[in-house]
Amino acid sequence: MIDVRFEHVSKRYRLRQHARYPARREQEFWAVRDLSFDVQHGETVGLIGHNGAGKSTILKLLSRITAPTAGTITLNGRLAALIEVGSGFHPELTGRENIFLSGSILGMKRREIARKLDRIIEFSGVERFVDMPVKWYSSGMFVRLGFSVAAHLEADILLVDEVLAVGDAAFQIRCYERIGELRRAGTTMLFISHDLVSIEKLSDRVMLMDHGRLVASGEPRAIVREYQQLVASTYASDVADAVMPSGTGVARITDVRFLKRDGGEIFSTCTGDPLRALVDIDITSLVHDAVVEVFYYSRDGRTLHCQQSTALSGGPFSLAPGRRRLEFTCESMGLQPGIYAIGATVRERGGARTIDWWYGGGVLAVEPGKSVRGHFYAPHEWRWADAGNAPEHHPADV
Repeated sequence: MIDVRFEHVSKRYRLRQHARYPARREQEFWAVRDLSFDVQHGETVGLIGHNGAGKSTILKLLSRITAPTAGTITLNGRLAALIEVGSGFHPELTGRENIFLSGSILGMKRREIARKLDRIIEFSGVERFVDMPVKWYSSGMFVRLGFSVAAHLEADILLVDEVLAVGDAAFQIRCYERIGELRRAGTTMLFISHDLVSIEKLSDRVMLMDHGRLVASGEPRAIVREYQQLVASTYASDVADAVMPSGTGVARITDVRFLKRDGGEIFSTCTGDPLRALVDIDITSLVHDAVVEVFYYSRDGRTLHCQQSTALSGGPFSLAPGRRRLEFTCESMGLQPGIYAIGATVRERGGARTIDWWYGGGVLAVEPGKSVRGHFYAPHEWRWADAGNAPEHHPADV
């Protein structure tokens, strides 16, 4: 059964520009152009593409915020949207009162909200403050409560737009678990995210948009890889100074994984804990004077938080043909709590281009550990430096 169908849908906006002289100029902008696709019942479809590619316009068309200029949209079932969480909150009302207000705006009956009230409050993690006006909430508490209300909608079709990154790392994990529950319950979902790892893990199929048109649709890993080829020369690769590979194929990064001390694979660590990063590389031709690097980004790829590189800590080496595994070790990882996108490159030290660029295939969740202010934890020691005290060393971690 088909729950969502787009048939030759287009959306045009008219952009008016005020000229310095009398006449007004008017331009047309096609946010979506001749778009056709189907979404099967119970299918989860991820929408990816650059900013302005048409992703959010699709969700606005589906949720009837705007109407198509041309074409037909068919929906089979009750639709709900997790788009701007907390958008219906009134600052003077308590968290509890806002649950009823927001739930009603989202289409829930009062009896349904009352039945789910305890679950919504528990999921949000704001139990202690639920009877305070939300104007006193932190921004994190505000969006957590908003997401919790929206996540408990009973809908046949659910639209999700960049809301899986709300709150801290622990709450984000809870959000993923809730999305997993909805998938198992047979909810049809379309969601937008710049977090390619989430797209790949949660989607049954991925659609790639580019300038209002559908340019690719299919198996998540393949479409995510295609998108990386389109955009990796911007954002993440730019800040890493990683020029897109020319397609020589002499070496290819196949995976980046993280291990704890005993060798077990991990997907999260704590600020200040030791960390091992493994980089798997397939090499078909000898790479002279190779440099391998791992990058830790914000989830949108726009901010590079830190880097590990053989160029900084090791001498020249060559990569011989075959499957190779390189390990980076860090006795005290300094990343602050959050979820980080991972990138990696292999290149020749003197080469102008990157041999291979790997991005979007993994994330690392960092949970609270060493208490620190600022953006990064720096391991250090201290000692008395004046003559009146013994020059005894004190690690800052004890």
